[in-house]
Amino acid sequence: MSRESNRIIFARAELQADFKPGGSLAWVGPGPDGKPMTYVRGKVLRFEPPKIFQYTFAMGENAKASRAAIELVPETEATKVTVTHDEWAEDDPTYTTCVDGWPRILSRLKTLLETGKTFKPH
Repeated sequence: MSRESNRIIFARAELQADFKPGGSLAWVGPGPDGKPMTYVRGKVLRFEPPKIFQYTFAMGENAKASRAAIELVPETEATKVTVTHDEWAEDDPTYTTCVDGWPRILSRLKTLLETGKTFKPH
């Protein structure tokens, strides 16, 4: 996937990561003023390409980290993509953003894989 496609799928943010357990990661993109800002930060928990990517997940200035995992499982004619986002703190304010965000991200990814194009986030 190209960097531009990745930026479109992830709402203009680009993944910067050290893909080893304990390595840092961040989705960085333009903020409202056009200057770079970190949207999501975390630590790599597990990275086993091409099967699984698991990491901690904290949005913006939020100090509470949850856990996200993306798992790819080959099937007969396709690849099953499973996203699990758990270990939320009870009062984590980013939960509602993520509940809406993951379906949008996966929809853009599906469109890109099926058509070679994707729509820009709104």
